[in-house]
Amino acid sequence: MSVAQLAGGRVPRLARRASARDPLVIAAGVLMLVIILMAAFGPMIAPYDPNQLYVGPVLSPPSLEHYMGTDDLGRDIYSRVLFGAAPSVIAPFFVVILSTALGAAIGISSAWFGGLVDGISTRVIEVIFAIPGLVLAVLAVSMFGKGLIAPIVALSIAYIPIVSRLVRTSARAELGKPYIAALRIQGVSSWAICFRHLVPAVLPPIFAQSTVGFGYAMLDLAAISFLGLGAQPPSSDWGVMISAGQPSLLNGAPEQSMFPAALVVVTVLAVNVLGARVTTWAEGADR
Repeated sequence: MSVAQLAGGRVPRLARRASARDPLVIAAGVLMLVIILMAAFGPMIAPYDPNQLYVGPVLSPPSLEHYMGTDDLGRDIYSRVLFGAAPSVIAPFFVVILSTALGAAIGISSAWFGGLVDGISTRVIEVIFAIPGLVLAVLAVSMFGKGLIAPIVALSIAYIPIVSRLVRTSARAELGKPYIAALRIQGVSSWAICFRHLVPAVLPPIFAQSTVGFGYAMLDLAAISFLGLGAQPPSSDWGVMISAGQPSLLNGAPEQSMFPAALVVVTVLAVNVLGARVTTWAEGADR
């Protein structure tokens, strides 16, 4: 294999093929598929109404009748987990979409225009960055009431600076490369340079940050629901279920908190693993 072939992309292709056969990637993909199916079809396959009281003995362990046991009100935990998958997964997805779109737009605009635009946007981003996401979410809940809408908007705003700084740095580095100057000399329009060359070049770091942001958003939203400021009982949101199961932990019945907590951890880990691998593939494809 010659040096030219190595530089031509055969090594990145081999690396992507090896990653695709990685057992960790396969396991993460299967887990994410299961989580997505739970979110999409959970209500259809749940054996019980998630809010139906005393469908079984209170705080019963897992059995053939109740796969994950029952909670302190005799509700089927398996059914509640299935119903809670959709809000627990979709809410952080919206946070990622909003924060990534706005943060990327601000970062690319700052790098592209520079000067006054860059200065103003940088100062605004620094102010937002100084406010912790959970604190901003609590303030939003106190102003607009409990529920998921206010925390989703607040966390989206709180995550904008992270995306914006990353994209701004990547875009500035890309704009300094010779091919950008060559495109301008050739008379290629600014619109084409930006959207056909600059934006695709910064997509890998954006995607990597999005996967990390999804994990943080899921944990933050679960924490907000755990504190009683997000989704409200009798909702089967996983954060609410973890909070409601606290007293049962002392009674030797951890299932009510254990299963939703495990699903939160597994989902975050699976998304991060897949995000890291896909980013590696995307970077290899650009070489």
